[in-house]
Amino acid sequence: MGKLNFINGIVIIGAGNVATHLSIALKKHNFQIRCVYSRSKSSAKELSVKLGVDFTTEFDYIPKDADLYIIAVKDDALVNVIKNLTIENAPIVHTAGSISIDIFQGLYKEYGVLYPLQTFSKSRDLDFSKIPICIEANNKKLENKLLELAHCLSKNVKLVSSEKRKKLHLSAVFACNFVNHMYVAATELLADEDVSFETLKPLIKETALKAVESDPYKAQTGPAVRNDQNIIQKHIEMLKEYPEFQKIYSFVSDSIYKLNQKKNK
Repeated sequence: MGKLNFINGIVIIGAGNVATHLSIALKKHNFQIRCVYSRSKSSAKELSVKLGVDFTTEFDYIPKDADLYIIAVKDDALVNVIKNLTIENAPIVHTAGSISIDIFQGLYKEYGVLYPLQTFSKSRDLDFSKIPICIEANNKKLENKLLELAHCLSKNVKLVSSEKRKKLHLSAVFACNFVNHMYVAATELLADEDVSFETLKPLIKETALKAVESDPYKAQTGPAVRNDQNIIQKHIEMLKEYPEFQKIYSFVSDSIYKLNQKKNK
């Protein structure tokens, strides 16, 4: 069991943020990375150098006898990759949060999903042991193999169906991408007054800590929770030169108030 099941190595399809972090974590735990594929020669070469393995930009040159193929590419490229790979018997998985396991159905015998729930950037180091990994497979044998592999990488491994994973991915968009957009909006507003975003960092950290350590509902403060229309209207007026931010402010304030009222019924 374990690493002995991957004696012919693992092929990484993709060389972006997820592929980079995942393959480095695999190598760190002594899994053999057989080859890296990417349609971008520079990206494939960059990752292959980090891993000390071969790379290719051609589907035809991807090894056909590896023990596992991990596709870590952008969602809109996944269909094209799956259709162009010519792997018959080895298990294949993707790492996408919003795409069903059924994308493999009818094309491959053994397939699954290995979804690490985190925001990845090549320039930032991450402790993979703390990253939740969601697993799904089309049979028990592959499920056990993926669970074993994932447990080598992380202390937080879960079996999650495609439907639950899609909702988890949607929630992650709210908790990560949308929140970061609010930071971008705040930066834009502060720039007009020549105030650094650094000023907000203690507030951001404390808000995140409260949400993580207690309950996001309990962490919510501000004029929208209190329905303080005097302050809200003043803020909306201040945003008249930022119509997009004005719409966001009004909509989110209304949502905060309604959810708070519903929670406290």
